[in-house]
Amino acid sequence: MAAVRASRTSKVRRAGRAAGRALHRPLAAAARGVRRATHAQGAGESGLAKLIELHAVNAAGDVMITVALASTVFFSVPTHQARGRVALYLAVTMAPFALLAPVVGPLLDRLPHGRRAAMAGSMLARAVLALTMSGAVAGGGLELYPAALGVLVSSKAYGVVRSAVVPRLLPPRVSLVKANSRVTLAGLLATGVAAPVGAGLHLIGPAWPLYGACAVFLAGAFLSFSLPHAVDSGKGEARARLASRDGTSPAGAGGRRPGLRTVGPSVLHGLQANAALRSLSGFLTFFLAFLLREHPLGGLGAAASLGLVAVAAGTGNALGTAVGAGLKARGPERIIAAMLGLALGATALAALLYEVLAPVVVTAAAATAGLCQALAKLSLDAMIQRDVPEAVRTSAFARSETVLQLAWVVGGALGIALPLVGTLGMAAASGLVALGAALAVRGLLDAARRGGRPAPRVV
Repeated sequence: MAAVRASRTSKVRRAGRAAGRALHRPLAAAARGVRRATHAQGAGESGLAKLIELHAVNAAGDVMITVALASTVFFSVPTHQARGRVALYLAVTMAPFALLAPVVGPLLDRLPHGRRAAMAGSMLARAVLALTMSGAVAGGGLELYPAALGVLVSSKAYGVVRSAVVPRLLPPRVSLVKANSRVTLAGLLATGVAAPVGAGLHLIGPAWPLYGACAVFLAGAFLSFSLPHAVDSGKGEARARLASRDGTSPAGAGGRRPGLRTVGPSVLHGLQANAALRSLSGFLTFFLAFLLREHPLGGLGAAASLGLVAVAAGTGNALGTAVGAGLKARGPERIIAAMLGLALGATALAALLYEVLAPVVVTAAAATAGLCQALAKLSLDAMIQRDVPEAVRTSAFARSETVLQLAWVVGGALGIALPLVGTLGMAAASGLVALGAALAVRGLLDAARRGGRPAPRVV
């Protein structure tokens, strides 16, 4: 019997080693392929590859927390209760976040020498908060929401610092818009991988996606310190303001501190347009989530309808990011104006044809919104790179990110408040984009005809 057991053990070991070798080859090949992609065009030497990998980890952790919260706040109860829970979620988390977000950027902007520590801190904070939420996620109690607010603020802090870090890690001959495209695309790919992993963990128990997020964020905290020391250099930087009454400040004897108003109209109009598209994204996220639970698309169920729209939006976002990575940084004003026009056309068509072709027009609107948001944001990045003086460029990125996040919150709140009527919702979505077009398109096209305005000299 002992000989038989030894023989079986030997066979199991050989089978295990064979399986390990069989899995090692494709996994190793995939890892080499990912490394080649992240290190291409000098990104490995400049340190941008490290940031790309860090952002993928960040996105994976965030989506696992999203899976856990969505399962508790949204999917676990009937629609009318879910609507109340999400409204409570917005009131308890998003409203304070809307007040805190404008403070996050300026606070971090005062710490240019601690960016790696700030990114690691945001990861560690979310790791601890994920564990905190794991005890409350099953019941969906009120104690869940302060922790969720902390996750939002920590995620925002990471995003602000990342925006400031990218210009410091640009390889030679790689534009800022292309670098941001690669970072964003890595995050999208990581989200696509981590979302089903989080869903699989949820099958074990409602707290397991949060355990997974905790592990991911702990890894991210260690990766933050692998970034080059240049990330912590604030040499030559100053703080920028989104607006000022007269474009001047008392700093220095008659000194002039450049704010975004002082560098030409392109950036401000681009920011207005991007805010409209970001509010459209927030609106569609919440409105369609509830609408499709009550009124699924065609013969599909609620879960299938939500999945279809989510895949469409993600595909549009990825496509826009990929297209942006291949575009030259020319004519960003025209690109943003075109994206506003495309989004307006898609949402207006969805409002007109919703009763007849709801599955087609809703899916098309979600995909178009994702594509337009991605391309418009990359174009805004290009304008900030072109028009904002280097001394305040990283600060300008932080301020613009704050404005866009607040626009998403406003759009999401509107999506919660509206009645679940498809035609009405698509008309409201069209109105959001139309408002942005009215504010920004003429100024964008005028600036494009002038070829932009050169950045003023920093005195």
